[in-house]
Amino acid sequence: MFKRILIANRGEIALRIIRACRELGVETVVVYSEADRGAAYLDLADEAFCVGPAKAADSYLKINNIISAAEVGNVQAIHPGYGFLAENAHFAEICRSCNIEFIGPPHEAMRQLGDKNSARTLAREANVPVVPGSDGLVTNEREAVEIAHKIGFPVLIKASAGGGGRGMRVASNDLTLKSALSQAGAEAQAAFGNAAVYLEKYIERPRHVEVQILADNHGNVVHLYERDCSTQRRHQKLIEESPSPRLTSETRDAMCAAAVRLAKAAHYTNAATVEFIVDQTGNFYFIEVNTRIQVEHPVTEMVTGIDLIKMQLRVAAGEPLPFSQSDIQHRGASIECRINAEDPAAGFRPCPGKIDLLIPPGGFGVRFDSHAYTGYTVSPHYDSMIGKLIVHQPTREQAIRTMLRALAELRVDGLKTTVPIHREILTHTAFAEAQIDTTFVERTWGKA
Repeated sequence: MFKRILIANRGEIALRIIRACRELGVETVVVYSEADRGAAYLDLADEAFCVGPAKAADSYLKINNIISAAEVGNVQAIHPGYGFLAENAHFAEICRSCNIEFIGPPHEAMRQLGDKNSARTLAREANVPVVPGSDGLVTNEREAVEIAHKIGFPVLIKASAGGGGRGMRVASNDLTLKSALSQAGAEAQAAFGNAAVYLEKYIERPRHVEVQILADNHGNVVHLYERDCSTQRRHQKLIEESPSPRLTSETRDAMCAAAVRLAKAAHYTNAATVEFIVDQTGNFYFIEVNTRIQVEHPVTEMVTGIDLIKMQLRVAAGEPLPFSQSDIQHRGASIECRINAEDPAAGFRPCPGKIDLLIPPGGFGVRFDSHAYTGYTVSPHYDSMIGKLIVHQPTREQAIRTMLRALAELRVDGLKTTVPIHREILTHTAFAEAQIDTTFVERTWGKA
């Protein structure tokens, strides 16, 4: 096991990694921007270095500064968390070229799976179902129209390097396709520095289901079952749960097996999430791979009893997975609500500012992952997440009741949060009956 690592991230995930390291006896070095100077979790690390001003591009995304901090901190490895540099293959390659282990996959696998077009190609080769669409990138309007007529409208234009709903447009006819093609390309160029797009059939009212996998350097790959992330708005997840309701055991087994096949085909190691959509008849299709730990990883931890951050560290240190697929059991039901400093009544407008009072909930089966505290200021420079509220109970119905109780206990005074919309969703008949899909929130609460 490593003796000392650097955490190239901030906030909740930085604290989560610090805690795992402490239990493993691993020292931690954290980096911070001027905006995060004085954050309480920094005191829990063994050493902390400022890597730049508030703007992420000049601090958390500044590779030279991160590597310098790692060298001064005399670390053996870097954990990127999620966001920022977590899926940057160039960063992973630089880390290893500097004899610093990157706690994540090989940069070759990250590049292959991080590009959605090449990931689709690999999925086909691994006999993993993909959404019908273009065989590769679409380079002009004429080609796009021909493909759309072949697979049928509506179609979805997707950025090859995209994520978080950026670089995505739905088109229902030739005219809207041409317009959406240029819009998606321009948005992708601005967001990712890559304007490449491809087309796929637009699956109406799908569910979003993802499979957590772990792979070591000794050829072992396992899945840790699935999470349902269908409760979202504009491709941003609000609530995640496991198991996925209304998913048959046959479909679950086939989907999890497909995720493992894809990871093996990519020669993947460490943690990843293979994402699928499920249509209204139960067919599932691969959409992308997240080559990092996910925000919603606690849901999987609760139902399997496996600490994913510790597993990432152990795998990166060269240890084999301490379990086989048959050892991994799914127990009960878990739900996670993302508590963000946003105003749902105003289109989820970010509400940065000082938290006057924070009282986290507790009780049996309740977990609150957060770096925030009374007096903490939510910065306007970064993601607005305050924390993640997770519950675990024997059944989904019990988990919903526990989550509602925990939401009622949670107090975050001084700014608007997403707690009200979570309450509305969890008490809605459609959610209780698991009659949900990725359009549920927007269909029920308008454009939100």
